[in-house]
Amino acid sequence: MASIHPRFLPVPYQDSAESGRLILRDGTAAEIRLAQPEDCQAMMKFFAGLSGQSRRRRFFGYGPPSDKLVNAFCDPSDLRKQLSLIVTRTRAAGPQIIATGNYIALDDNTAEVAMAVDDSFHGKGIGTLLLERLTLLAVRNGFRRFRALTLSENKPMLDVFLDSGFECHRKHSDGYIEIDLSVIPNEFSVTRAELRDRASTIASLQAFFRPSSVALVGASRNPASIGGRILNALLGAGFSGSVYPVNPHMVSISGLTVYPTVAAIPQTVDLAIIAVPSDAVLGVIDDCAKRQVKALVVITAGFAEVGNDGVALQHQLIAKVRGYGMRMVGPNCLGIMNADPAVSLNATFSPLFPAPGRIAFSSQSGALGLAVLALTRERQIGISNFVSVGNKADVSGNDLLQYWEEDKQTQVILLYLESFGNPRRFARIAKRVGHRKPIVTVKAGRTSAGHRAAGSHTAALAASDVAVDSLFHQTGVIRADTLEELFDLATALSTQPLPAGRRVGILTNAGGLGILCADSCEANGLIVPELNADTRTQLKAFLPASASVTNPVDMIASASAEHFSKALEILLPSAELDAVIVLYIDVGLADTGSMAEGIASAVASSRKGAEAQKPVLACVMPAEGTRMPIKVDGENIPTFAFPESPARVLSKLINYSEWKNQPLGIIPDFDDIEPAVARSLCRKILHERGAGWLSAEETRQVLTAMALQLTPYSLCRTAEEAAYAAREVGFPVALKLASREIIHKTEFGGVQLNLQDKDAVRRAFEYVSDQLAKRQMSQAMDGVVVQPMISGGVELMVGVSQDPSFGPLIAFGLGGIHVEVLRDVCFRVTPITDWDAAEMVRSIRGYRLLQGYRGHPPADIPAIENLLLRVARLVEDVPEIGELDLNPVIALPPGRGCQVVDARIRVNPESTR
Repeated sequence: MASIHPRFLPVPYQDSAESGRLILRDGTAAEIRLAQPEDCQAMMKFFAGLSGQSRRRRFFGYGPPSDKLVNAFCDPSDLRKQLSLIVTRTRAAGPQIIATGNYIALDDNTAEVAMAVDDSFHGKGIGTLLLERLTLLAVRNGFRRFRALTLSENKPMLDVFLDSGFECHRKHSDGYIEIDLSVIPNEFSVTRAELRDRASTIASLQAFFRPSSVALVGASRNPASIGGRILNALLGAGFSGSVYPVNPHMVSISGLTVYPTVAAIPQTVDLAIIAVPSDAVLGVIDDCAKRQVKALVVITAGFAEVGNDGVALQHQLIAKVRGYGMRMVGPNCLGIMNADPAVSLNATFSPLFPAPGRIAFSSQSGALGLAVLALTRERQIGISNFVSVGNKADVSGNDLLQYWEEDKQTQVILLYLESFGNPRRFARIAKRVGHRKPIVTVKAGRTSAGHRAAGSHTAALAASDVAVDSLFHQTGVIRADTLEELFDLATALSTQPLPAGRRVGILTNAGGLGILCADSCEANGLIVPELNADTRTQLKAFLPASASVTNPVDMIASASAEHFSKALEILLPSAELDAVIVLYIDVGLADTGSMAEGIASAVASSRKGAEAQKPVLACVMPAEGTRMPIKVDGENIPTFAFPESPARVLSKLINYSEWKNQPLGIIPDFDDIEPAVARSLCRKILHERGAGWLSAEETRQVLTAMALQLTPYSLCRTAEEAAYAAREVGFPVALKLASREIIHKTEFGGVQLNLQDKDAVRRAFEYVSDQLAKRQMSQAMDGVVVQPMISGGVELMVGVSQDPSFGPLIAFGLGGIHVEVLRDVCFRVTPITDWDAAEMVRSIRGYRLLQGYRGHPPADIPAIENLLLRVARLVEDVPEIGELDLNPVIALPPGRGCQVVDARIRVNPESTR
């Protein structure tokens, strides 16, 4: 039996392992990429510029390396032979190399690794970051170990290896230390990499949220201009630091000295807000670099959002920003806020500055951000931070999640998303953050008219928004359907405890409201239990005889504030309920204000007991005016306009609570699989004939490499071959068309079942052949597959479709020809954990069939889960697989596994991640 153990995967990079941004230990940024032939001269200059000690530690001599060696470093033609990374920053003479690291193959499994860092950048963690990326790239290229030789005196480099978290052995010899390092990620290496990533990201964002000084480039006296509005916002909010207006055409504004350039400001500048025309932005970046500004907010539009010219300009912008080591929010954004009274930063052109609170909000839409800020005031919601990310050219939602994860002022995180920059990185970070703080998201774009025509069952079922829903489900992200619901959820999460279960008590003064709320509870997966006899007796003691005390508790229209208070004091501590919804409609018999006070009083007194730490939500419908907030000793009871709304919000709180308390799960590894063999075959096929469907035999080889249980078969090209194969297999048999061109074989009569003898097999072969001939498609027939009929079991399907942004999307459901009609399918984004696999199996409506139904034996559920995990591993390790369908898969009784009967795999170079 195969051995299974945990597999540890590094956090995906924001860009890629080969190129993109690098955030150093001090929070500054740099560019990293593969060395190219044109970098030879720059690399020679870099080595020549190292101190004698640094050169000796790298090359064991004081002189620079030879031209031949540097030329080899800069040759990226065969990454199995050698690979070199360079790190660059912009200095006075332009972009310069500040560090490099490389590996050179010693044998098929081992490579020698070495690094060198500019002396002025020592202590910033660059060596560690280089080793981290080199190990990942080495694994991708088939290596398992690194060897390194360093001087015994070279303690900094030795610390890089020893502190990496990778399994490391060292041997001392004559003043040298030989390092033997496993490059396979483990729990410690992945954990340390995550900690480094989080710490450096947080350090890089400090200047945005807690600057001691802000320069506004493009400041203006005109209160209607963007520069004027931002200046008034900065001053109006009472920013705790210094504000430096910058405008070459002015001397003073609002009593402040105006500087012609940022470089002319005599004091340190932490944050620069840039509101100048787009063609002037690049020059401003150069100016900010002279003043050593750490952070930039580029309000200016006219970049990637306006077309190809804007895209090119944005590329130049981000290259400058990273080259100078800075971080940037924007361009094309509203700005940022920090409502903490110790900071009071309003670096936006919104005149509204929210009250301080515990909710952080990031918006991809600036205009929507303005509306949201107005809504926070209307709802009396406090904000910790607000960020309009704009085009997300540098600082992204992923960065903000990491910052807010550790921010003591933030309790709930809200996101408005229009697109994902790197959904796989988002998934990893959001899953970690979500266990500490809830993330609530409105994701625009639920439909896509441009969804491509799909060939396989899986691709046809995977609609454009399926990947988003799957990702959010796996990572615990709470999806709000509207902006109103976003803030309803935010209010509930920031003021109420999470429910421990799904049992809801409903208290109302109107039977109709109670019925509507109860229906909504049931529709959203909540339970409205009948109250026990003891609770009913307590309620009857003070309620009118006509009141209903089952659940909902309908106290009738004459209910007073005292009735609400007493009933709540009974329901909240009750062990039979996990949450309470209070519904009140003004019928003219009681004052709405006193009613709210009665509810508040009951909650306050009930909260004194530990058993009453349950969420309370309310629907208050006054005779006129807006809904009235209910506040209790600093606690804000969320109020809603309609009785269905609290049920919907509560259901999402419960789903989040259940996700938070479920096992984390592991991504399993198997010792009986050979994904490298599968990938080699797929690459070979792509090279020889390009994208397309694999043949039946090729598909079988790929699946065999992952040790899947396959139904025996024979590939036959004539009727006689098929008849002979059927006799060998044993009757009855199935005969199926083998074709790399025809996807749905049943539409061509290409599936013939329960063939009882050789004559039946011959007739079936001729029938399939004739059907294709009639359609002039004989050339599409590769032959037929003959298989034994499998009796019993449940037909399932497992499939994979490549989403262009999210990567592989794995599907599971009932199989056969009706899969697209029934649509009883569950999707998840890979990689998946053992918990994900178990949940997928149990989430389909057909799970009852797998448990055993009306005399049918149960299915081998562990074997189904094992199959899902192996398929997920296959498509992760073989990115050339664009689509995969296993249909049908026969789930056999316990202990007998599940057999893949029919399979199709399509390879596509465009799906390579």
